[in-house]
Amino acid sequence: MRRVRYESAGGPLFLEEVPVPEPGPGELLVRCAAVGVTLPVVRKVTEAAEPVPLGGEIAGEVVAAGEGVTRFRAGDRVTGLCFGHGYAEFALLHEAMASPVPDDADAVTAVALVRGGLVALGALTAARLAPGESVLVTAAASGVGHLAVQLARARGAGRVLGAVSGAAKADFVRLLGADDCVRYGDDSWGDPVDCVLDAVGGDLLTPAVAALAPHGRLVAYSSGGGTVRAYDLLVGAKSVIGFQMRLIARGRPDLYEQWRQELWRLFAEGALKPAVHGEFALADAAAAHEAITSRANLGKVVLRP
Repeated sequence: MRRVRYESAGGPLFLEEVPVPEPGPGELLVRCAAVGVTLPVVRKVTEAAEPVPLGGEIAGEVVAAGEGVTRFRAGDRVTGLCFGHGYAEFALLHEAMASPVPDDADAVTAVALVRGGLVALGALTAARLAPGESVLVTAAASGVGHLAVQLARARGAGRVLGAVSGAAKADFVRLLGADDCVRYGDDSWGDPVDCVLDAVGGDLLTPAVAALAPHGRLVAYSSGGGTVRAYDLLVGAKSVIGFQMRLIARGRPDLYEQWRQELWRLFAEGALKPAVHGEFALADAAAAHEAITSRANLGKVVLRP
C-alpha cells in the first residue's frame, strides 16, 4: 500500500510503499476513502524533534477486525481518529475511537463532520454555554471553527462572532450564520462575550481573554500553547478551561456517543453543513498542508487515497 511519510523536521513529505498492517487487539483495519488534514498534524511535521506518524481523521470501510472487537465487522463504514499512520490507503483505528457512518453520508462528509464536530461540541459543553449567551470562535473558518459557529447557533447562542485572519474568511463565516467577524489584528474585538472557543493559542490568547466579559469562559483546544497572566483572569473573574477530545473518547464513551448522535441529527435536519475546502491526492499531501499553514482554507482540507 501507499502511505505518506517524512524523514526530518519540516519534511519534505513523500510517498512510500509498505505492507498493509495487521490489526491488533481492539483495532480495525480500515481501507481509507478520506483522510482529514488538521493543524496539529501539520505542526508536528514542522515542530517535532523526530519524525512521527502522520495520523488524524480517517473514514472508510472496515477490512478486518482484531481480537476483542465487538462493535464493528468487515464491510462496516466508519470514521474516527487514527494515532498511527493515517495518511495511507489502509490505516489502523482503535475501536474506541471509531464511529459508524450513516448510509446517506459519504466518507468526505464524515471526515469533515465527525471529529471536528465532536471537538466543537466538546468545547461548547466545556464553556457551559447557556441559551442567549454570546460566543466568539477563533479560527472560525477552520475545519473545527466553521462547525463551532454553526453549533453555537444550534445550541441557542444569542450572538455568534468569528475571529479570522482575512476578509474572504470573514465573508465565509458570515454565510455560516455568524452575526459578525473580527480580524486578529483589530485594536478591539467589539463588545465583550460570555464565551471564547480558542483554536489558535500563542500570542492570540491575550486579546482572546481580553474579549471576555466578567465571569466569561475561554476554552482552549489548540496545540499552539501560550501563556495567560493570572491578573488578567482575576480582575474579571474569568476562567480558562482546557479541552481534549481524546480524554472524552476513552474516558466517557457514553458522552462521545451522545455528541456523535447529536452531530448526525443536526446534519440530517440541515442545521449543520460541513464545508470542504479541497480534496487532495496522497501524492499532493504537501499542497494540502500548505493550505493549512497559509491560512487559505475555508472549511476542511481532505486527502483522498
